[in-house]
Amino acid sequence: MRIRRAQPADARSLAALIEIAGDGIPGYLWTQMAKPGETPLDVGEQRARREEGGFSYRHATVAEIDDEIAGMILAYRLPDISDEDRSSLAELPAFLRPFVELEFEVPGSFYINALAVHAPYRSQEIGARLLRKAEGQAIEAGCHQMSVQHFLLNPRAGAFYRRHGFRPFGERALMPHPAHPQEDRSILLVRDL
Repeated sequence: MRIRRAQPADARSLAALIEIAGDGIPGYLWTQMAKPGETPLDVGEQRARREEGGFSYRHATVAEIDDEIAGMILAYRLPDISDEDRSSLAELPAFLRPFVELEFEVPGSFYINALAVHAPYRSQEIGARLLRKAEGQAIEAGCHQMSVQHFLLNPRAGAFYRRHGFRPFGERALMPHPAHPQEDRSILLVRDL
């Protein structure tokens, strides 16, 4: 297995993995953005190729097995929160606000936006290796804390992060939505570095 920084050529794989991590929410948003003739995955790929923004190949690290991307972690330092940022919350779709509100609780932390491994490669310590790589990146970025959110209805993710030293820090109820129709909560976890 090889762990490496993502490149623009990895964009389609990154989009597929962020769709897994986001439990359908990215695909729903990309469907809204798609132009005639584009698939949601096409939109995700375009967004992953961007040089800027949270969902960019520049923030992703991938795990490769036999020249195939098996998993990825997308992580970056969260900015300080301004009054303008707080006031812009009202402009977000209501179902996204709880996620952003939780991000606002941990400014300056190294935020794991997504960690996903394709099903055939799970239970092979890929997630743990990607998490260790992100920890090194967090320290290089001068962060003193890492943060991540997981769905309450995904206890496997919660157990994974707790095994790696994360502890609960906050949570928000999630509004049922076509992308995530069940009642759920987003749990914010943190880990000091």
